[in-house]
Amino acid sequence: MLKKGSKLNSILTGSCPRCQEESMYVDQNPYNLKNIYNMHENCSHCGLHYQIEPSFFYGAMYVSYGLTVGIGVAVFIISKLILGLDLITTFIAIIVGLIVLMPITARISRNIYINIFVGYDKEATKK
Repeated sequence: MLKKGSKLNSILTGSCPRCQEESMYVDQNPYNLKNIYNMHENCSHCGLHYQIEPSFFYGAMYVSYGLTVGIGVAVFIISKLILGLDLITTFIAIIVGLIVLMPITARISRNIYINIFVGYDKEATKK
């Protein structure tokens, strides 16, 4: 489904953006909240250092903000405009949706952020 070498593949799978051979995360389950942000230091396949600079992933907070706004708007449209729920129920649905999707949003925002700066390198997959 997802073509290896595409940024979308790396973003959705959480794989190394350079070689896409292994997961960046120690625990692949984002709902294991104890290990949600635990990442490998480097890719064991191509050697990419994931923390490009100190506090690199603070920038992912801005990406996360955009994602949560998008999710909130989508849940609002679905619950209020499509399902016709009242305003209080709609806001409860938004809050529940954001809480349930928080681990995925946190990981996806990190994946998007590192993929902005690191691209796929076909030669890195041969190492």
